Amino acid sequence: MTLNSPQAAPVSPIPFVDLQAQYVRIKEIVDARMATVLDHGRFIMGPEVGELETVLADRAGVRHGIGCASGTDALLIALMAAEAGPGDAVFLPAFTFTASAEVVLTAGAEPVFVDVDPHGYNIDVVDLERRVAEVSGRLRPRAVIAVDLFGSPADYDALEAVADRHGLVVIADAAQSFGATRRDRPVGCLAPITATSFFPAKPLGCYGDGGALMTDDDDLAATMRSICAHGKGSGKYDIVRAGLNSRLDTLQAAVVLAKLTVFDDELAARRRVATCYNDRLEQIVKVPAGSNDAQSAWAQYTIQTTDRDALAAALKARGIPSAIYYPRPMHLQPAYAKFGGGRGAHPVSEQLCESVLSLPMHPYLDDSTIDRICAAVEAAKREVAAA
Repeated sequence: MTLNSPQAAPVSPIPFVDLQAQYVRIKEIVDARMATVLDHGRFIMGPEVGELETVLADRAGVRHGIGCASGTDALLIALMAAEAGPGDAVFLPAFTFTASAEVVLTAGAEPVFVDVDPHGYNIDVVDLERRVAEVSGRLRPRAVIAVDLFGSPADYDALEAVADRHGLVVIADAAQSFGATRRDRPVGCLAPITATSFFPAKPLGCYGDGGALMTDDDDLAATMRSICAHGKGSGKYDIVRAGLNSRLDTLQAAVVLAKLTVFDDELAARRRVATCYNDRLEQIVKVPAGSNDAQSAWAQYTIQTTDRDALAAALKARGIPSAIYYPRPMHLQPAYAKFGGGRGAHPVSEQLCESVLSLPMHPYLDDSTIDRICAAVEAAKREVAAA
């Protein structure tokens, strides 16, 4: 049999994200960190939370890191601190996960979807300018959430120029991009407020839900800390604003601190995997566009192909997992349809949702596994083309 036949392929599955391999590597550090928390018993706002906040701020080059319960909460807290509410427009990409959009409605504001750049997949600043003009007079332009999709930072210099003209607060959704850089500046300092996620599959994840905010603004930091803790002021029962119960668990902070000991090495490994994929696949499918200005965290490795669904099925038959991020743009989701403008309103986002496919991406992919994945893509493409 030839590789062109699914029956000839190895049947052993490849993990899409291999958290177990990571745990084996740092088991002693993770176990010791968690044992320390179990010993001191400060499970809420224990010392590891403050330690992690300091480390995050230092890595980002800002004065403040603030832990919270999830990446979604981080976005909501950022909007609340920006005082987004009824009558306000919050601009965000149409090509993203629902968390970026649902927080806008939760805050009481109206989401205004913006198309994305067809090469880097991040928010299109030209379309942003157009959308601001469209809603001005009906809504107050309040904020823009820039999603660093798949780990590559948006063009924050261009975004800031638009934001300055229209009085927008720029919020970086860095759920996938912590550890990345743009023009040699780290994610965390590229926008006035940065929100990130520690969901387990993220480049820097914990063993449950968790998130954080970063800012260089002392007043914003104080406000966001207050919101995280029920809106408290000087004490537990001094409530100065409506807030949330959104604290980062001490055990989860301990896990992230353990993972930070290998984070830079893992980022380098992700870059190596992406380079290997690019070298093998660039003549077969459309590979991710690189940027001389940005260094991605490579949360996902996402190709484009016109035969996406057939290719995914052929890969599955060969034991190669894949994922679609995302199968439907936000403006065509039922929950947001009345805000979106309907099919054709954001053509790039719509086209991407029909053609993107993410391949396994994590730091523990060895050369033989990368070869197997790339060979499977090559064979599957031939098979699909011949069908």
